Amino acid sequence: MAGLNKVMLIGNLGRDPEIRYSQQGLAIVNFSLATSEQWTDKTSGDRQEKTEWHNIVVFGKQAETCEKYLSKGSQIYIEGKLQTSTYEKDGQTHYMTKVVASNFMFLGGKQDAKGGGGSGGGYQKSDSGPSNHYQGQTQPGMGGGQGPMPDDDIPF
Repeated sequence: MAGLNKVMLIGNLGRDPEIRYSQQGLAIVNFSLATSEQWTDKTSGDRQEKTEWHNIVVFGKQAETCEKYLSKGSQIYIEGKLQTSTYEKDGQTHYMTKVVASNFMFLGGKQDAKGGGGSGGGYQKSDSGPSNHYQGQTQPGMGGGQGPMPDDDIPF
């Protein structure tokens, strides 16, 4: 039986996207994403909140679009897969897990997007509501292939 490695996140950027280019000229953007959950403590009745931080990486034209339109605090829906890498530092092996994005959708209004309106690089403006949404999908060979997920299909 085949395995499944799929992640879906909605959160806010913790820092501006950082873009770099591979030796082959492929754009690679990295940013951190905060997701939070809230609940009421049953014993004290106090409102509790827990925030998780995720390292996100996006490739190709989609990386350039993220760098152009996203900034710290922007809200985004990310769909992708987990990828763990290792590195050596001071004789110790360290592990880093990233979410490699295959699809994404910018959420929120124009005030959340760096460049404001417009779309580019194969992105379509969604007419699903009053907000300014942008949808993206990675290039062939980068995973995904299903297209953007409609708002009604987000599982919460």
